[in-house]
Amino acid sequence: MEYTVQQLARLAGVSTRTLRYYDEIGLLEPARINSSGYRIYGVNEVDMLQQILFYRELGLALEDIKAIITAPSFDAAQALREHRQKLLEKRAQLDALIENVNNTIEQKEGRSTMNDKEKFNGFKNKMMEENEKKYGKEIREKYGEDAVNKSNAKLMNMSEEEYRKVAELEMQLNETLAQAFAAGDPSGELAQKAAELHKQWLTFYWDQYSKEAHAGLAEMYVADERFTAYYDKDQPGTAKFLRDAILIYTGMGQRG
Repeated sequence: MEYTVQQLARLAGVSTRTLRYYDEIGLLEPARINSSGYRIYGVNEVDMLQQILFYRELGLALEDIKAIITAPSFDAAQALREHRQKLLEKRAQLDALIENVNNTIEQKEGRSTMNDKEKFNGFKNKMMEENEKKYGKEIREKYGEDAVNKSNAKLMNMSEEEYRKVAELEMQLNETLAQAFAAGDPSGELAQKAAELHKQWLTFYWDQYSKEAHAGLAEMYVADERFTAYYDKDQPGTAKFLRDAILIYTGMGQRG
């Protein structure tokens, strides 16, 4: 079956403007242009639009989606299996939050009890899933499955007090890092305090701390653009500054 832009837009629940833009950037081109100048989409384009919308639902940028689906190695069936797995993970995350809310309601109504640790399980699951989505592959490749699984287990076993403390620690780290960056010296007192706070923050997640692993993570902050974007969101150059401060703090040397 074939569709015009308007027909496909209605079918997929997107705007005609979106489809035209996808065509303009080479993400989803029509199968052909008919004699009247209308874009015509066939079965292959419908399937590809489904893939694109799956990736959009997972939060990928259009340029990243284009790189994936136009790669010679792209496998549509495998992509669907991966989409399914991601959706199952997302459903599990939502189920955990729903269960958390239901349990809290029952506790408030006096129908059950809920310890402090249980109150935060849904949020911990959400944090864990988001970290896995953003950085899971790279972290697992660098530190191994066992280290990541232990880190996740440590997060899930955090008490309310630990959960609150790690959030406060992260805020203190960001404030200190901003002040240190303004001072401009990665070996200075403020920068080294930021590195120490970063170490303390890591110990809430890592099963075991080492200077080598700390320095390796700092290098990843610069090497991986997603980490860099997180630290550079307010002030470009912050990720590199933190990397340098941590390398000095750990005694692993300052690079580049």
